[in-house]
Amino acid sequence: MQKRHGILIVLLMLFSAVILCYWPGLHGSFLFDDFANLPSLGAAGPVDSWSTFWRYITSGTADPTGRPLTLLTFLIDAHNWPAAPFPFKRTNLTVHLVNGALLYILLAKLSQLLTADTARYRAAALLGTALWLLHPLLVSTTLYIVQREAMLPATCVLAGLLTWLHGRERLVTGHLRSGLIWSVLGLGGFTVLGVLSKANGILLPCYALVIEAILLSSRRPIPQAREKRAHRLVMWLFAIIPTTGICLYLVRVGATGMLHGGNAGIRSWTYAQRLLTEPRVVMDYLSLLWLPRPFSSGLFNDQYAASTSLIHPLSTLWALLAVVVLISGAWWFRRRYTAWSLAVLFFFAGHLLESTSVPLELYFEHRNYVPALLMFWPLGLWLADTRKLKLPKQILMIALPLGLALMTHARATVWGNVRTQALVWAQINPDSPRAQANAAQILMQSGQPKEAAQRLQALLATKPDESQLAFNLIGAHCLTGGITQADIDAARVAMQGSANTGSLFAHWFERTLPVAMAGSCPGLTPDVLLDLINAGLQNPRLAGAGRQQDLVYLRGTVALARHQADAALLDFKRALDLQVRPALALKGAAALGSAGYPQQGLQLLDHYEQVKERTMPARFGMPMLHEWVLSYQHYWPNELAHLRHQLNLDARAANVNTGPSNPDRGATR
Repeated sequence: MQKRHGILIVLLMLFSAVILCYWPGLHGSFLFDDFANLPSLGAAGPVDSWSTFWRYITSGTADPTGRPLTLLTFLIDAHNWPAAPFPFKRTNLTVHLVNGALLYILLAKLSQLLTADTARYRAAALLGTALWLLHPLLVSTTLYIVQREAMLPATCVLAGLLTWLHGRERLVTGHLRSGLIWSVLGLGGFTVLGVLSKANGILLPCYALVIEAILLSSRRPIPQAREKRAHRLVMWLFAIIPTTGICLYLVRVGATGMLHGGNAGIRSWTYAQRLLTEPRVVMDYLSLLWLPRPFSSGLFNDQYAASTSLIHPLSTLWALLAVVVLISGAWWFRRRYTAWSLAVLFFFAGHLLESTSVPLELYFEHRNYVPALLMFWPLGLWLADTRKLKLPKQILMIALPLGLALMTHARATVWGNVRTQALVWAQINPDSPRAQANAAQILMQSGQPKEAAQRLQALLATKPDESQLAFNLIGAHCLTGGITQADIDAARVAMQGSANTGSLFAHWFERTLPVAMAGSCPGLTPDVLLDLINAGLQNPRLAGAGRQQDLVYLRGTVALARHQADAALLDFKRALDLQVRPALALKGAAALGSAGYPQQGLQLLDHYEQVKERTMPARFGMPMLHEWVLSYQHYWPNELAHLRHQLNLDARAANVNTGPSNPDRGATR
């Protein structure tokens, strides 16, 4: 009991150290994808009733599942948007600590199978947990609010493995029924929960298979024939078949992509190039894990160059060979170096989904959160064996966590200061358009537009297709006296060559249109904005219906700002025809009504009624369920009817106030 109390005290001290290390970062702000995901908290009104709850919880679009479990946890922190970032970051840190507690229990159970020395296996589990909890690489997961999507699958993986191990142990001791229930709950139930957090939660069966093959089958076999058959059935149904299905899916995605030469239209690399690049990426991850540093590239990895062949760059070949050697060596020496083999194979299993053929972006640090769970456990086992090199090992057992804690604290401090964070990342990633654009925005907000412009111009000269650089350069020059023809030409070139402007152009446009209409930035006029829109419409890489719709709608917004209501109505109709969506009809009609043109708003709603049979069907998965929820609640008919009623009231009021002799204020000028 005293030893258990001692371990509990040490764990509490460890968790306190983690809180102290991360505390400065809790005062940071929202970042990037946070703004793309968290506003759904208030998209359909505050989540304060069951109707808004179901609309919110089914609103996710990432993965087929929409990640509803992650969305659910965001309600712990806020029920509306905008909201304060501190509660979200605090909950993320809490999840990190919970994962640390579960990891300690898992490592203790695994260590117990490798050594009978209680003090050693507990020390090994404690050290392995401490090195993972305090590792600076995980700061960019824990303090990046939206990456709770990466943290919750870790919770499900750890809980699922512990539940499965308990069920397996029940089978070892001859308890067939309870053993089956716990095993199925662990591998089946927690896999479902993991997938509802993020798609890579589906790898839980693969992790269990690795642990079974490397450690359990030889160290903890099931003696009874009946229980052994039951265990084999569970492993086939909930581990082997799912893992095989995942592998076949990845092979299919890669083969289809290479045969058809596709890259989803938004990537600068092909499927084959991605497969060549990922060994370099994974080896970079291992370097960051084993040679930690207080600062790394963070969230900005758009400058990471894809491999074009085995020798371009040459590190491609060496990385591929290293991956093959590590995986084959881990399997070959699984009996002699069991813990090291398990850690290596667990790590590569964790990268199956995000670091192979699925056409995600090439590199993100948060992808190591789950794969690195067992990474430092073998080192803990070695250090905890103090029969040899006792003093050096004891020193390392103190120095390693302390060193990681200092680096994590330094990194978290940067995360807690938006300006410092932006400038540090820009310095580390000089070739990253995202990093430089982000730093420029922070400099402009700090009253340093000249420095922002210099930073943007330097990179734009080598990356003329990067629209984020060109758009922000216009913003910087507006703050320094006005834009030149060179700025306009650079923005036009970027719009003509950009592979994907995403939501960047729309957000920039919404901020910039009022400036152009007010004439407060010399050289920036509505005609300049129209010129950029038309350049984008002519860009073959932006020829998809969704991107064309966005640009045509923005063109209508310019017309509306110029009080050309009929021209705006025409563009809103054209945009709606490209992809019929009730949300767009509602948005356009509301904009017309707010600008003082209720008749045109009613005409847009009438047009929607004519074409609504061509409404885009929802994608399979959560989007389909979301559409069902909206249909069940009669959400769109109610919203459209409410807006139509208000527009009719405004139209009647306008007719009464203006009289029949006044000219049509909606006429095109």
